[in-house]
Order: sequence, then C-alpha cells, then structure tokens
Amino acid sequence: MSSTTLNAHRGVTANILASAPVGTRPTSLAPFGHALIAAAEMNPRVVGLTADLGKYTDIHLFAQRFPERFFQVGMAEQNLIGIAAGLSRSGYIPFATTYCVFATRRAYDFIAIGVALGKANVKIIAGLPGLTTGYGGTHQGIEDLALMRSIPNLVVIDPCDATELRQAVAAIADYDGPVYMRLLRAQVPIVLDPATYQFKIGAAVCLRPGNDVGIISTGLMTERALDAADALKQEGIDAAVLHVPTIKPFDHEAVCEFADSVKVVLTAENHIMTGGLGSAVADTLMQYRIYKPLTKIGIPDQFIECGSVPHLQARYGLNAEDIARTARRELGIPVSELTGDVLRTVSVA
Repeated sequence: MSSTTLNAHRGVTANILASAPVGTRPTSLAPFGHALIAAAEMNPRVVGLTADLGKYTDIHLFAQRFPERFFQVGMAEQNLIGIAAGLSRSGYIPFATTYCVFATRRAYDFIAIGVALGKANVKIIAGLPGLTTGYGGTHQGIEDLALMRSIPNLVVIDPCDATELRQAVAAIADYDGPVYMRLLRAQVPIVLDPATYQFKIGAAVCLRPGNDVGIISTGLMTERALDAADALKQEGIDAAVLHVPTIKPFDHEAVCEFADSVKVVLTAENHIMTGGLGSAVADTLMQYRIYKPLTKIGIPDQFIECGSVPHLQARYGLNAEDIARTARRELGIPVSELTGDVLRTVSVA
C-alpha cells in the first residue's frame, strides 16, 4: 500500500456502524425507511418487524408512522424470520430488518425452510453488508450473498444507492415471493438519477458503454466503478460499467453481451471473492463460452479486523483507485505499484 493511501486514512475515526463513508455526492437520509412508509401507505398489508435494531436499520421511521403495524421481537433473529413467515401466511407482506450476519448466519435454516421452501412472501432487509462497519468479523456481513444465492426461490438484491433502494422497496413490495436485500442506512449517497434510472428485479443495467475494460459491479461498488471509469477516461482508457443489482435471478444475457464487447472484465463487489457476484459472472461466462480474462475485486477470504470504514475499505482495495489500478494492470499498462494480495485474478480461457 502506498504512503499516500496510508496518510489519507491515518487517524480516521469514522462511525464504525455507518453504512459507508460519505463522499462528495449528495445523500438521502434513511431512504429505506421512507420508501417502506410509502409502500405501506399504498398497501395496508405491508408490515414491519425488527430484532431490536429499529434505529440501526431505519425501520424506526415506519414504526413511528404505523405503530400498529410494527413488531419488535427482540434479539431473536430465528423468531424474527419465523414470525415474518407466519404473517405472510396470514396475508401480510412483512419486511423484517436485522444485520446481515444475524439473518444469514443465525437464521439460515429458518430462511431456507420457513421462507424459501414454501415461497413465503417475506422481505428480509439486511444491514451492515460487507465492509460497511468496523466491528470486525462478528458484524461484517462479508459472505451473505454467497449464502443467500444458494437458497432456491430466494431473490437476492444488492442496491447501489438511495435511488435504487427506494425503487427496490417498491418493487419487492409488489413482488409475490421471498426476497433478501442488502441495506444501506442513514445518509446514503445518490448516484443514480431518479428521473432516468429504473430498477427492475432480475435486470442488469449498462450505466456506461466502453470497449477497453468492462467493470461489472453491484451494490455500493458501482459508485466506485463509475468513479474509476471517470479516472480511466482521463487517461484515454475506455471503461464500461455494468451494474448488477440483482444477484439472483441473474441477468446472464446482459453479462454475456457486456463481456463480449470489451477486452478484459473486472468484477467489483463489497463481498468476499467466493460465491458472490464474481463467481456468478465466472459461471456465466464459462456456461455461455465467453472467453475473456476475468479479474475479481472484493474482500479476501478471511475475517476482517476492527477499524474505521474508510480505513478498512482502503486497506482491502474497495476504492475507485484500486479498480482503476487493476484495469491498467489487466490491460497491460505499466503501473508503479499494486494493492498486493487483495486482488485475485481468474483467467477464463
């Protein structure tokens, strides 16, 4: 890691429960909470639940607006999922919030059997995805996408920003079936234009065309991918960005068409590099015989230490600079230094 990177993050003491460091883009406060209220105003069957994390998943706004439609089950995540499944069988549309790690690790069997097996109309909203908290391995949901996409019948969504989060809440409220969605909370960046962007379950969106390097991203890493593409453009490198908000069902057609139009492919995700977006892309390219070099950018296969969010994201290569640096390397452009062991290369050939 360069001395510049170290100095830029030395002494950073950001809130380790924040979803992500606030950058230069405008932000929206608690978009999930406000979107859930809007969905509940449209549909009286929408209800909310949490496992003692109302304020920390922004569902406290829903509780204030609809106290008679809100259920606080305490620190009992298995009960949270079980109650939500029961409410869905009674005709309600439950939105259940907790942290990624508590839903996916503690209540995995309840999601698989109580929700997904019978296609219960339950929406699981999971906070602190990946490296969006500094509370270490107990709170960092670094493997949730791999776990959830392995469950049949379950839709898995990783929104990019406040715009997509609001639209996704409305979409999954209308969708009849189980959904797992990552949550960005508190002050959430606005990256996508709400006037022109439209989220659709199962659809990837090409946000920027190009023919040199193709960056396939999901979640908050799409913002970094767009920033990296801007930086590469200044160097004469034509970088394309494909945003994949739905990990399951996966948009194979869009990924194949995108990969076929560029020289090399990068994937960028706020998740371990096993079982998430990068693995889904690799599987797709092999299945449809799209033979392009593929490099995964994400969290290494290890539990991550405690620290501020900006420091951890910089340390493990989840920044625009790291994406741009990797693109230069894969295109064969000499660079002075690399991030080191945080990058892994998989050649699909």
